Amino acid sequence: MESQDSLSTMRRSMDLEDYIDIVRRHKAWIFGPTFAALVISVVVAFLWPNTYLSTAIIRVVPPQVPETYVPPNITTDMQGRINSLQQMILNRASLTALINKYSLYKKELSRLPMDDVVETMRNNDIKIGPVQAFAQQAQNNRAVPAFMVGFKYNNRFTANKVTEDLVASFIQESMSEATTQSYNTTELLQSQWDQAKTKLDEIDAKIQAFRVGHIGTLPDEQQANYSQLNAVQAQMINVNSQMSRLQTDKMQIENELRLLKSQRAQLKDPNSDQVVIDQKNEKLAQKDKEIEAMQNYLVRLKERYKETYPDVVSAEQQLSALKKQRDDIQKEDASKKPEAPRPLPPNPLFIRDRNQLDAQISRLSSLQEAKDMEMKDLQKQSAQINESLKALESRVQASPLGNKEWTELISDRELAWKSFQDADAKLSMSKKSLDVTKRQEGERLVILDPPNVPQTPTEPKRPVIILVGTLAGLALGLVTAGAREVKDTSLKNLKDVRAYTQLQVLGSIPLLENDLVVRRRKRLAWLAWSTACLVGVAIMGSSVAYYFATKL
Repeated sequence: MESQDSLSTMRRSMDLEDYIDIVRRHKAWIFGPTFAALVISVVVAFLWPNTYLSTAIIRVVPPQVPETYVPPNITTDMQGRINSLQQMILNRASLTALINKYSLYKKELSRLPMDDVVETMRNNDIKIGPVQAFAQQAQNNRAVPAFMVGFKYNNRFTANKVTEDLVASFIQESMSEATTQSYNTTELLQSQWDQAKTKLDEIDAKIQAFRVGHIGTLPDEQQANYSQLNAVQAQMINVNSQMSRLQTDKMQIENELRLLKSQRAQLKDPNSDQVVIDQKNEKLAQKDKEIEAMQNYLVRLKERYKETYPDVVSAEQQLSALKKQRDDIQKEDASKKPEAPRPLPPNPLFIRDRNQLDAQISRLSSLQEAKDMEMKDLQKQSAQINESLKALESRVQASPLGNKEWTELISDRELAWKSFQDADAKLSMSKKSLDVTKRQEGERLVILDPPNVPQTPTEPKRPVIILVGTLAGLALGLVTAGAREVKDTSLKNLKDVRAYTQLQVLGSIPLLENDLVVRRRKRLAWLAWSTACLVGVAIMGSSVAYYFATKL
């Protein structure tokens, strides 16, 4: 008995014909949910308002000045800076101002508080991508670091305006933040520089006061004192040597001057005692002067050059010509009435020797005066050097002081000077970086691709919604049909009879029903399905019509 019950509950394996029979028997339960899901998905897809996404690409421009020349004084992590800018731009006050400016989310504000709307806008509608490489068509598709900024809304023009505001905020805030950070860094380094400078000045003042109180007795001045003493002694020896040499020169000059004055006193004009018998006319006197001048010039030339020198030869020729002219004048005067005699002019040789002696005497006199002045200067220097020697000898003879306090001051000064140098170098580089930032030559943001006006909505994906909804309805219908089939344990065909009764089938009698009842049932079914299809098509058509009407 138990074996028969177990056999009666066991199901036979089904083939393709059985599945077709199941679909035929439960077609209403399969196509009904499928059609209902199609209608619902179409209504949802076309009543769902369009959402447009306007995007822009902002390029991260690297510094124009190489970092080896001017290192930046702000953080170089651009992604971190963008995250910081994002927090500043997407705060509640900024987003509230955007909502009020463009009258966004009217329906949402009617049923939700502003904070919830702002949070939804920040998390769902504003899109900010990470910094990554974007191809730049203007430069042969060269990849440049950039990031995307976008905003989605049901009005594509409003989405474009909001995106433009977001892009402008990013660029403006980036410049402002970079300048502020650079300025704050410079101010911090300036304060550190001031502190280091103040400390260095204080230590220098202490060292100066210590030096004033212990002039010449400091430990580090002993070697300098000895060096200065040796230098001054050498200078004194040099001055004494100069004075001795100068005294010898003066004695030599005095001897030469005495000899020249004696020669000058003994020099006489050989023509001074003669009486000129014939009085020369004025032309002859003028010619004599010219001959005398030429003779003096010729004597000077012969002292410097040889007899064959062109200037000497030319001067001799000119002298001969002048003498010939004088002879002609004398012949002409001889034929005239003689005039009263007059004294002869001075001898040219006498004049030359006298002038040379006078020039040498004048030169030696000037040289003697110069030597006297130089001797006075050397005597003053000698007196000053003697005073310096006395002062240095007193310093050297003084006992040196203890150098503990001096060593501490010098050590503190070295540390303060090193700290000041570091602060000065950092401040100088920070000022250069601040100047680069003000000139907008540092790292900055520029628009690579301006915000676009979207032409097609990004949401909803209507074909996807309709396809997914229809497939979901079909799946629901198949599950419902399968559940009804599993629940129905009646015999459906001859295969079930043979499998479950284990009897041989000799014949089958078809189901006999009233023809009127069958026709009525079919008519009601077709009426129901027609009505449902018409209603569904009408609903779908109205939703589609509403979509295009509102879109236009």
